[in-house]
Amino acid sequence: MLPSRPYVIGTVVVLILFIVGFYIQNPELIFTAKQEPQINLTQICSQKLIDKSIQLEHCERKLLLKDTGVRKAAINVITPWLAPVIWDGTFNINILNDQHKETRIGLFVFAVKKYIRFLQPFLESAERFFMVGHKVTYYVFTDKVSDVVKPKIANGRVLQLHEVTADQRWQDVSMRRMDTLQVFTKEHMPKEIDYLICADVDMVFNDHMGVEILGDLVATLHPGFFLSEPESFSYERRPISAAYIPHGQGDFYYMAALYGGKVEEIYKLSMACQKGITEDKKKNIEAVWQEESHLNKYLVYNKPTKVLSPEYLWATGLPHGEFIKKIRFLAVDKNHNEVRN
Repeated sequence: MLPSRPYVIGTVVVLILFIVGFYIQNPELIFTAKQEPQINLTQICSQKLIDKSIQLEHCERKLLLKDTGVRKAAINVITPWLAPVIWDGTFNINILNDQHKETRIGLFVFAVKKYIRFLQPFLESAERFFMVGHKVTYYVFTDKVSDVVKPKIANGRVLQLHEVTADQRWQDVSMRRMDTLQVFTKEHMPKEIDYLICADVDMVFNDHMGVEILGDLVATLHPGFFLSEPESFSYERRPISAAYIPHGQGDFYYMAALYGGKVEEIYKLSMACQKGITEDKKKNIEAVWQEESHLNKYLVYNKPTKVLSPEYLWATGLPHGEFIKKIRFLAVDKNHNEVRN
């Protein structure tokens, strides 16, 4: 005997009410796929403030250039080939630090002859401001290993001292760095570090310089030319030199006091520059600015993937200081003739 129709309807209604009640009490079982991630209002507000700061600082630089008639390209935050130009306020260091927790970084520096006097303040300032909290290996090349005063080094940081012969002329000392780089980036550094930063020793770190400067191939705008037209750059203009850059070519003038990148990229750069230096020597000539000329030649045809603003390389008394919000790497006042002789 089949149940009556009212009985069936009543049973169905009770079942539906039970199912609805069950899912009301356990909504996650049906709405799991549609749940939105929790919104962190603090992070959103913080990022909006950072974005606003970037916009304001960039607008301020643009306003400073208004009606001055100088080149505007260098104060942009991106190059024509889409490489970022790093200015204060254009990055979130907390995010970048998280990305580079395990990154191994090298700092390469020459300190020969009288330049040994600059090594201690260089290293001490690096401990205060350079890649703080990260794994760093200092590669120091000097002809006076016994004279090196070793600063207190933080955990995770290593000081390597390597002895080199001091050339008679400072120009040869300068160019020897490319030869040394070529050897070490091929044979030693690939096992020890991921990125290498190359710096002049007669400088001090003056403010934060961290992982925001890391990239495949990184170059720094020369503080004396960052608002200049390319025709006024002090490129090597003699066709006889391997560092020759024809008029009409080149984007920026980069300074050899600070550049870097992945170890394999610095190997390619140093190999090309050393080859050019050797070719010039065979012709009994020397590029106008030695290794810096060859560096610029390489970077004309091998564009840097990241460009550092003059905030990362500055000297006291330079014009256009109003564009500089933070001086991160500062040239030491000195008598050039005295230390070079």
